[in-house]
Amino acid sequence: MGMKDDTPLLPGEADLHAYVDGRLDPARRDAVESRLALDADAAQRAQAWAAQRDALRALHADLLAEPVPDHLLQAADLLQQRSSRLAQWQRWGGLAASVLVAFALGWGGRSLWQDGGFAGTRPTLSFAHQAAIAYAVYMPEARHPVEVDATQQQHLVQWLSRRLDRPLKVPDLAPAGYELVGGRLLPGDGGARAQFMFQNGAGERITLYIGAVDGSRTQGSGETAFRYASEGGVSTFYWVDQGFGYALSGKLPRQGLLQLADAVYRQL
Repeated sequence: MGMKDDTPLLPGEADLHAYVDGRLDPARRDAVESRLALDADAAQRAQAWAAQRDALRALHADLLAEPVPDHLLQAADLLQQRSSRLAQWQRWGGLAASVLVAFALGWGGRSLWQDGGFAGTRPTLSFAHQAAIAYAVYMPEARHPVEVDATQQQHLVQWLSRRLDRPLKVPDLAPAGYELVGGRLLPGDGGARAQFMFQNGAGERITLYIGAVDGSRTQGSGETAFRYASEGGVSTFYWVDQGFGYALSGKLPRQGLLQLADAVYRQL
């Protein structure tokens, strides 16, 4: 179970898997059933796969009828928006896309703040999206919002600093009414990520997402560029400083999140 099976599918096995999963159109399903009537080995494999499928479903039969949690739907929506945007850029292709990207990067350098959707180089864009998705997934959690809670803050910071290979610091947001809930380790495109969660007296949560951004350090730019985006109800201020990315996410008005992001930046 824990080992990856790299055995290639035999000819026709893709259709056989799809048949067992009920994903074939009527014409292809009839063709597979005709084959099974003549191929005892294939029929036996299909029967075994179906039995395995039914056994797995029976393990959590009570969960199959439950609705998908809202926070997972929101995370899926963010992923879909990201995929659609990247697909659109890929369709543009060629010289036209190069000209647009060059123009966007050149114009973006004129201003400290960027509005609208996620902007920046592809690694930065990916980093910001991952931060927003991580917020959407863990913000609603009641029992397990973090891996290590605030009562073990020293251990939390040391652990995440070691995993990210960089000294980390938890900003003090108490003057703004937010206390540390705790943090967790997450995977990212460029390696390990740290997520710190904060909560105010009204139960509103924000998360600070930190990690190396591929390519930023090699570009030789030590400048800090702040950008803002809001998608799927999640607002994010994000920036890159000396090859490290920071993203503050929450369901707050832009100005309120900006004040918190400014407080975080000044302390980090």
